[in-house]
Parts: sequence; C-alpha cells; structure tokens
Amino acid sequence: MSTQRVLIVDDELHIRRLLKNTLERAGYGVEEAVDAREALRIAGRRPLTAVLLDLGLPDRDGLELVPLLKKLGDPIILVVSAREATDQKVAALDLGAEDYVTKPFDTEELLARLRVALRGRGEATSRPTVLRAHGVEIDFEHRLVRRGNEEAHLTRKEFDVLSALAAHPGRVVTHQRILEAAWPTDHDRRIEYLRIVVRNLRQKLEGTGGVGTVIANELGIGYRLLVDA
Repeated sequence: MSTQRVLIVDDELHIRRLLKNTLERAGYGVEEAVDAREALRIAGRRPLTAVLLDLGLPDRDGLELVPLLKKLGDPIILVVSAREATDQKVAALDLGAEDYVTKPFDTEELLARLRVALRGRGEATSRPTVLRAHGVEIDFEHRLVRRGNEEAHLTRKEFDVLSALAAHPGRVVTHQRILEAAWPTDHDRRIEYLRIVVRNLRQKLEGTGGVGTVIANELGIGYRLLVDA
C-alpha cells in the first residue's frame, strides 16, 4: 500500500472517480470527501501527503479550507476548480496552495504538477546548494549563477528574486510572496519593480544562447522557475 496518501475533495462523483482512477494508477493511496466537513475529519485522523481541492463545495468555500488543511499536517494542496478568475487563483496561492489547475483538466498534466509539488517539498526541507533550471545552474552557497560555462553576474536584488522563486521550484509564486521575500523591509512594494528585475533576470539567464525559458510568467498571478526533471 502506498505511503503517499492523497485526499480528493469534490462534491461531483464523476470528478472524484476520474481523479481516484488516475491517482491509483500512478501508485497513490486515495481517500475521498464530498464537502469541507468530511475533508477536515479525514485530514485530522492522520497526515496526508496531498489534497486535490475543489473550491465550490456545498458547505463551505474551498478557499477557507486551504489554511485549515495546512494546519493539519501541512499537506501539499492542489486546487482543482472551474473558477478561472485570476483573483481566485492568487487568493488560493497566497493562502498556501502549491498550485492551481482549472477544470476541465488533463490528467497527465495534473499528475505532473503533483510530482513537481512533491519534489519541491523535498527540496524545500533540505534545499540543495545547487539547483539546475533549464541550462542555468544556481549556486546558493556562493551566490553564483552560471549559464552554460559562463557566469551570469546578478545584482543583489536579482539574486533575491531568483532565490524566492527557487525556494519553490516548478511552482507558481505569487507577486506578493516574491515582493515580501525580496523587499522584506520596503513598505512601498510595487509590482513594477518586480517586473523590471524579472525582465533583467531573463535577459541574463535566457539571453540568446539557446537556453530555453527559465522563468515562466503566470499572467496576473506571479512567476514559476522551470527546473530540470
């Protein structure tokens, strides 16, 4: 029996069946809940590895459930919802969800996002001194970044932003979270500053040397550092 337990929280039976079959084929243990109350009861019994959470639950808004589930063993939370509004995605991520998948979804993509979140959790608890992201090597111990065989000379702020993204490899990090990490004492944080820094980072990291996209833009939400598999 798999030690990785995933809770599906969705009031639609056909969605639960689809997710259950997908997860079990991938080797995960699965539990199901049809509403927030049942989800909290299951999560309180013993720790969960991850939760696939719908937002449109019959007894409570799923957004309210994110911080409550995080207090019960801090499981990885992937929101799987029909809500497409940017403010809903930002709210879920800022509340602590690791990722957001919009219905209808591709099951293989969902599994890939779950794997990335699990891998990121392992790296976050014992972050390696070196991280590789699409041809770019980030050396945290020495604060060095190399693109191929060449060193990319970053400003302190550029490295701070890159570090904020690298703390959650492969996951979306909202504008607000990056600003709080890179400008911790600045009370006049502005997204415009962040966009300038990210633009400069991309020029230095991606350039024209054949290196693919390193920092992906999640429009209106934040950025994602694309790491090697």
